[in-house]
Amino acid sequence: MIATLDDLDVEGTTVGVRVDVNSPIDDGGLADDARLRAHVDTLSELLDRGGRVAVLAHQGRPGSDDFVSLASHADRLSELLDRPVDYVDATFSHAAREAVRRLENGDCVVLENTRFYSEEYMEFEPERAARTHLVEGLEPVLDAYVNDAFAAAHRSQPSLVGFPTVLPGYAGRVMETELDVLGSIEETPEPRVYVLGGAKVPDSIDVAWSVLEKGLADHVLTAGVVGNVFLIADGVDLGDASSDFIYDQGYWDEIDRASDLLDAYGERIAIPRDVAVSRDGDRHELGVNALPPAEGEAAMDVGSSTLEYYRRILDDAGTVILNGPAGVFEEAAFERGTRDLYDAATAVPTSIVGGGDTASALRQLGVEGFSHVSTGGGAALRMLTAEPLPAVTALEHDERASD
Repeated sequence: MIATLDDLDVEGTTVGVRVDVNSPIDDGGLADDARLRAHVDTLSELLDRGGRVAVLAHQGRPGSDDFVSLASHADRLSELLDRPVDYVDATFSHAAREAVRRLENGDCVVLENTRFYSEEYMEFEPERAARTHLVEGLEPVLDAYVNDAFAAAHRSQPSLVGFPTVLPGYAGRVMETELDVLGSIEETPEPRVYVLGGAKVPDSIDVAWSVLEKGLADHVLTAGVVGNVFLIADGVDLGDASSDFIYDQGYWDEIDRASDLLDAYGERIAIPRDVAVSRDGDRHELGVNALPPAEGEAAMDVGSSTLEYYRRILDDAGTVILNGPAGVFEEAAFERGTRDLYDAATAVPTSIVGGGDTASALRQLGVEGFSHVSTGGGAALRMLTAEPLPAVTALEHDERASD
């Protein structure tokens, strides 16, 4: 049992709220605020109910261009929440604690990027995470902890699993919704179709094995690099360009796993019937019988025959779960597969989209109308394979949340 905001006596309570606002950065500022907007309901509710809110979040990875402070995030949150949001360039130091202590009812402060602190980039068991400098530094000035960062829930870092070990822990509204939707896939209408695309081949094959073995999927449709791996596993020669990419990504062993899946569940796994390549600067489609393509041509998207085949399957579906684009949607010539496939999915009675890159693709393409778009990519995949999420387990083990 996980406690939610409904179980928290908020007024006058100082709450540490872990969110996931890890966003694209452009010229030092936010290029996309979708992840911030996702947490507005949780933060607004806590502030409207008289809470004193200290926001914890990470941005980027050490050494990357998007490894920046959260100052611009605080400015944007102030606009989204329509109230002042302070920012302090410290996470657990004396300055951070004083900023939290000064909060009045309805006040909010964003603490500095948790990954500026080295231990936050490591993973620990909850009890050990509770003894890190971050948790020990902030715990004295907090009364409760709310985790709304579903997109990071597959991590076991101090800000995610340490605090609910020493403080009453609650799920925020984003976390609560994600667990309700993704945790009850087996209750959704049948037939149930999984569309697995993108380039996260090992994760997608894990999902395919899990949902097929458990009888959760009536069909698995493959696309993107995932589809290319299954084509090679089925004996199709995709040419050197596509094969070299798969090899360079370290996915060559995944071809054997895909082959095993086809042997075990081939009648329920759909693989592309044609692919699109770039030829003389234009989109050119080739049926699998016409492969391999010319030298240097790579499979960049699924083709028209594949889309028609997949649409027929989706027309009969009661539920569709989608993860990963169908091709290199960033290039206009190869956005068709992703756009058409996801447009078709919106007509399915229950349509669930895994987050991360998939959600970004849909925003870029302007495709809307799904039942649920997850905020988490890796976390969503872990839930779909029934793997435990450390941050969720930490909340489940917190008996004080119900005191």
